[in-house]
Amino acid sequence: MKITIIGTGYVGLVSGACFSEFGFHVTCVDKDSSKVERLKNGEIPIYEPGLDDLVARNAAAGRLDFTLDLASSVRDADAVFIAVGTPARRGDGHADLSYVYAAAKEIAGHLTGYTVVVTKSTVPVGTGRKVAAILHETNPGADVDVASNPEFLREGSAISDFMRPDRVVVGTDSERAHDVMRGLYRPLYLLETPILFTSLETSELIKYAANAFLAVKISYINQMADLCEKLGADVHDVAKGMGLDKRIGSKFLHPGPGYGGSCFPKDTLALVKTAEDCGGSISIVEEVVRYNNGRKISMSDRVIDAAGGTVEGKKVAILGLAFKPETDDMRDSPALDIIPRLMAAGAGISAYDPAAMEQARPLLPEGVSYCTSAAEAVSSADVTVIVTEWNEFRAMSPADMAGAMRGNVLVDLRNIYDPAAVMKAGLNLSNIGRSQQV
Repeated sequence: MKITIIGTGYVGLVSGACFSEFGFHVTCVDKDSSKVERLKNGEIPIYEPGLDDLVARNAAAGRLDFTLDLASSVRDADAVFIAVGTPARRGDGHADLSYVYAAAKEIAGHLTGYTVVVTKSTVPVGTGRKVAAILHETNPGADVDVASNPEFLREGSAISDFMRPDRVVVGTDSERAHDVMRGLYRPLYLLETPILFTSLETSELIKYAANAFLAVKISYINQMADLCEKLGADVHDVAKGMGLDKRIGSKFLHPGPGYGGSCFPKDTLALVKTAEDCGGSISIVEEVVRYNNGRKISMSDRVIDAAGGTVEGKKVAILGLAFKPETDDMRDSPALDIIPRLMAAGAGISAYDPAAMEQARPLLPEGVSYCTSAAEAVSSADVTVIVTEWNEFRAMSPADMAGAMRGNVLVDLRNIYDPAAVMKAGLNLSNIGRSQQV
């Protein structure tokens, strides 16, 4: 079978490369000519470990192509995946489906033979039905079915998530589409991967329900961390005690400055809006959205308090800009809330991230000093703040950090350092969910 992927963003590019690794011929289509040209030349526009090698290997084998030509790509395809962006719509928070519907309309005009059009983008319940309506209205004679196949890719480990997933979810009412989708994921049957077939509506909701649940779990442990600080308990021991219960599990019980990224912020908001539209309410998720936004903002106050109540005229080193390690994604990163507020309070900022420096520049205020290493960032700093838990930062010696800094305040928003080692190095530590000062 031949596969066409519409959109070469994070989901489209990873999915296309992984399907080609399965042995299928995949054509990735995009409207951005410069992006397509860079991909043809082996330049990967996102940072994702292993993706450059995967793309290069399959392109060299003739299984993976990049093009601007949607028409011929759709005509030759057995399955066409829509993998375009669905950002939160300005003003009301709903998912912006304009790119999805535009892609569906463009696809419709070039359908020949039986084709399955698959929504890979994260879309609200009802989108698949609307896509089907657009396809049939635009091309009444088309032999086409629609399926929903949500992605569950974690940035930083997306390839392994695709190749060895916990599950594959497919929503469709058509037996022919079932057969096509089974064929596409046949390599995963050998790994005994659960493949769940549902209705379109159920598949679309599973994606939002899963992401919202994880966001709830993150916010819950963050609130437990706040409580631990007041009670003198250790949130890591609390999380371990919870996580050993198999009904709960240990994943996503790591305290921090709040979640960010391309999925959780927009998907939680979209789920809230979906519930409102059908006259319902999902108050737990509403509270999580409110709490997480406030938590990221409050982290700058935590830094100021640790610095003695003011950062006026002080140099603050920010280690980590991306919302999580092993990615260059700056979307809704806590750094975007923390840095401007510290600068407004009079701090000078020196910042370093192993992957996200270029992506951060247009999003942060002028005046940030971008450094070439963590060592350069902390040099002569009065305060050092860990925002993203890159392993490069874990490997830094607190003693070396103390020797390079002018001041002695370390704000560890990811709890990557051993408090005893920090204390031995002569640094004053403020962390999350443990005693505030060690």
